Amino acid sequence: MRDFLVAGNWKMNGNNAANAELVAGIIAGVPGGGGFSLLVCPPFPYVGAVSAQAEGSPLKVGAQNVSEHEKGAYTGEVAPAMLRDVGCEYVIVGHSERRALYGESSEQVAAKFVAAQDAGIIPILCIGETLEEREAGTTEAVVDAQLDAVLDAAGIAAFANAVIAYEPVWAIGTGMTATPEQAQDVHAHIRARLAGESEAIAGDVQILYGGSMKGENAAGLLAQPDIDGGLIGGASLKADDFLAIAQAAASLR
Repeated sequence: MRDFLVAGNWKMNGNNAANAELVAGIIAGVPGGGGFSLLVCPPFPYVGAVSAQAEGSPLKVGAQNVSEHEKGAYTGEVAPAMLRDVGCEYVIVGHSERRALYGESSEQVAAKFVAAQDAGIIPILCIGETLEEREAGTTEAVVDAQLDAVLDAAGIAAFANAVIAYEPVWAIGTGMTATPEQAQDVHAHIRARLAGESEAIAGDVQILYGGSMKGENAAGLLAQPDIDGGLIGGASLKADDFLAIAQAAASLR
């Protein structure tokens, strides 16, 4: 049975004082038992401080983005080795906001995925469709194309050390949520697509749901056979809200 991963994407929120209070609250309230992990992804300036505070606790730390370049004249960019140096174990690549607002292509996302792994960081690959694409019936084709870019660049073996997050773009920050059945259908499709390359790797890879998961709906989503956790936005900014999702995960293991 795959463990759950409950990952908080803080986006462009927080400050030193608020972050310290949030992390302390999460660490103090981690549910007992096993079968799940907790992760927070703060903005770049706070990764080091959050990592230091989380050291020795069950809380893991990641980043929200990374450069595909190892080093050099890329003003404003952050290299994978730099993230590893300040304690990152994970990094989000290909979030829909990066794709839509900053024009990141699937090929660039694939390059970031490879660069993160080369530096010893686990990439969380985000894939998902817009409302227009869902209404047009192209959800599977869209996620296949985003997934195939990484398969072409890295091969199926790379997914033995990676996480996938399915994020229906229409359910991010809108309050809308895919039904457990809608989410499960896409998660199952993603797993089947990987199984066409390797059943063993497909069976082990964690696939998170990333569309407005919160305490009230977490149990129903996490009870689905192919949903292995959540990539949490707004609900990760308050310890009680984040821990409610963690508790739902713990109760199912």
